[in-house]
Amino acid sequence: MKRLREGFSTGTAAAGAALAALTLLAEGRVPSEVFVPLPPFDDGSNLARLPVEQRSCRPESPSCAVAAVCKDGGDDPDVTSGALIVARVNLTKGVCGDIRIDGGDGVGRVTLPGLPLPVGEAAINPVPREQMRIALRRYASEKNLSRQALSVVISVPGGAKLARRTLNPRLGIVGGISILGTQGTVRPFSHEAWKATVRQGLNVALQTGCATVCLSTGRRSEALLRRRYPELAPQAFIQAADFVSFSLKTAGVMPFAGIVWGCFFGKLLKLAQGMENTHARKGDIDFERLADLCLRSGARCADAVRAATTAAHALDDIRADGRGQEVLLEIAARAAARAAGFAGRPVRIHLFHPDGGLLCAA
Repeated sequence: MKRLREGFSTGTAAAGAALAALTLLAEGRVPSEVFVPLPPFDDGSNLARLPVEQRSCRPESPSCAVAAVCKDGGDDPDVTSGALIVARVNLTKGVCGDIRIDGGDGVGRVTLPGLPLPVGEAAINPVPREQMRIALRRYASEKNLSRQALSVVISVPGGAKLARRTLNPRLGIVGGISILGTQGTVRPFSHEAWKATVRQGLNVALQTGCATVCLSTGRRSEALLRRRYPELAPQAFIQAADFVSFSLKTAGVMPFAGIVWGCFFGKLLKLAQGMENTHARKGDIDFERLADLCLRSGARCADAVRAATTAAHALDDIRADGRGQEVLLEIAARAAARAAGFAGRPVRIHLFHPDGGLLCAA
């Protein structure tokens, strides 16, 4: 199996672009590559090598230069991969060594509480800000520029359009993408990145006054939950993917009045079995156990369910049975009990059919 290639975050790209712009100011040349420090920034030995986008670099005055790095997300399907991250660096008057960081075109602005930045700030997260400051201060110290104050503005051409394909609008980040990266690098299909998104979404829901939070396994189940709860704000709906245990535990310790979980049959079965992660690679559906449940409910479809190879086939057999609804209610009740165990309090379960109908709730 081919090993997936790692990439680097937008925060690392922004730090690289800023360092390239400062190099252009100090040395009068555009570097072909820069070396950017990666978290945890302890001894300075952990560095990322980034190529500089030569055609996008230019001096604008003796005290201002622009440089850019193309974001490379590796094999991760990130919408920002391939985007140009541009930094404009100015030598300014001010406190020696001070570095002010702001966002320009294509970088979003925070409009809702609950994010790790105050309302009104550019959506450049704390770690990328620190990454930029460390990279620039190290270089300034080497080149005897420490007495200068610096102003850095990060922009992303086309960032506003890219942001429509992210969760930014729901999180109250408007006008562009976020500059992210807690690790500095991007691991393909990173679980930690998705968990961070779930946690961030829950924080925004809480801080914007959402009394009920609706967790779902994906876009379709979220859309169906929205139909069931049209009165709730967009921030109340969070796609938790397969991270059922993590998401419910995180929501459970927050003072929401209600927690809802919406999913389809296969994910519900895995939750009822007690799985903490419902991804296909994390475990199989126990059709034997499902058949026994059908038998105890008086359904005649037990043998057919036992022979099923997919959740969809089992669901068809159960729904065709006269006692099928009782079976579904029992599965939903078991899933609700498991969910409550993860969250530490009751969780409302909604089971949807792929055609959009509600099969049952518990």
